Amino acid sequence: MVPEFDWRDIDTVLLDMDGTLLDLEFDSHFWLQLVPQALSEQRAIPFADARKIIHAEYLAVQHTMNWYCFDYWSQQLELDIYRMTSEVGSRARLREDTEPFLQALRLSGRRTILLTNAHPHSLAVKIEHTGLDRHLDLLLSTHTFGYPKEDQRLWQAVQQQTGFDPQRTMFVDDSEPILDAACTFGIRYCLGVQNPDSSMMSKTFQRYPSMSDYRQLIPALKRRNNES
Repeated sequence: MVPEFDWRDIDTVLLDMDGTLLDLEFDSHFWLQLVPQALSEQRAIPFADARKIIHAEYLAVQHTMNWYCFDYWSQQLELDIYRMTSEVGSRARLREDTEPFLQALRLSGRRTILLTNAHPHSLAVKIEHTGLDRHLDLLLSTHTFGYPKEDQRLWQAVQQQTGFDPQRTMFVDDSEPILDAACTFGIRYCLGVQNPDSSMMSKTFQRYPSMSDYRQLIPALKRRNNES
């Protein structure tokens, strides 16, 4: 079922990056395969042991700024996360439905803002290889503010900087806990992404409307824009 929104009530669309506009396969491959492999080689331990160590490290800082911080992981694991990311940057891919959706939003006159927890270096590498910035009005990394999207202080800071009206804003993300944070802040329209990672099965959302192809939203967007 395609989620229905009254686009006449939406002025601003805030969009996550990884898993929402880009295929999360890049990050899954990097953090679940390349990083454990590098740690395995560095410490001369089996790959399975390296994965267990890193999994425990990930869980310890999940939903905090450190979870997304290259400096933290470079120090914690003694790996050059910056270099490793740059070396595999060409693997970054737009979702197939991203460009048509962003083009339709731009033609409709709505403001589009990227709001990502990704580290600025990760953002820069992915922009270089995907050209995502060409389709957006503003790109924001939460590292600039010092809080992740899970933190209400981040939303307050972003609203102060951009002036978005929560009651006239849509936020799109592939993480239900992050959608919860946006909803708590007062963002009226929250939308989940069911298929963030092309290498994994789709996911379900319990508390928010969700979709697997932005192109399904475009007819209603165009129709409402013509009516307004």
